[in-house]
Amino acid sequence: MSAIFQPWPWYVSGPLIALLMFTLLKFGKSFGMSSNLRTICTIGGAGKFADFFRFDWKSQRWNLLVLIGAILGGFIASEFLSTETVNMDLNPKTIAALKEKGFSDAGKAIVPKQLFGLEAISSLKGILILLIGGIMVGFGARWAGGCTSGHAISGLSNLQLPSLIAVIGFFAGGLLMTHFIFPFLF
Repeated sequence: MSAIFQPWPWYVSGPLIALLMFTLLKFGKSFGMSSNLRTICTIGGAGKFADFFRFDWKSQRWNLLVLIGAILGGFIASEFLSTETVNMDLNPKTIAALKEKGFSDAGKAIVPKQLFGLEAISSLKGILILLIGGIMVGFGARWAGGCTSGHAISGLSNLQLPSLIAVIGFFAGGLLMTHFIFPFLF
């Protein structure tokens, strides 16, 4: 695989994220993707139904550009900078455990088709997982006052204690999902 298809190393991407955060701090902005959902709902007229959506959404236009950039960047990366198979350095025990659960491309694909393929997301089980998971993520992001990117990148760089607590909760939830809920679902 050519070097262009490899993920950027931490010593390139990490300082770029830090530079972005310093720039946002200089201009008094904070980063987070879930705030875009609030902005989009406000643009759509949700302020008529809930006070939470009554705010000056035009002050958040810059963050909508971040959302558009993330979508375009993801599309460019998946369509032009990726290959079908990727040799990931997964523990052989993890690969064996995933193969037992029916994940035939374990260790060879970043996004398993058994979870994200059209067949998987169009089944009743897939639709229910997406619906329940989406509600839980939306509720959790609102209850935590932000999403993982907002707390882990912006909040921690601002040394905010609530963000540290939220990030600890995100990791605990991820461990709970990986070790207890995921095996139950698959």
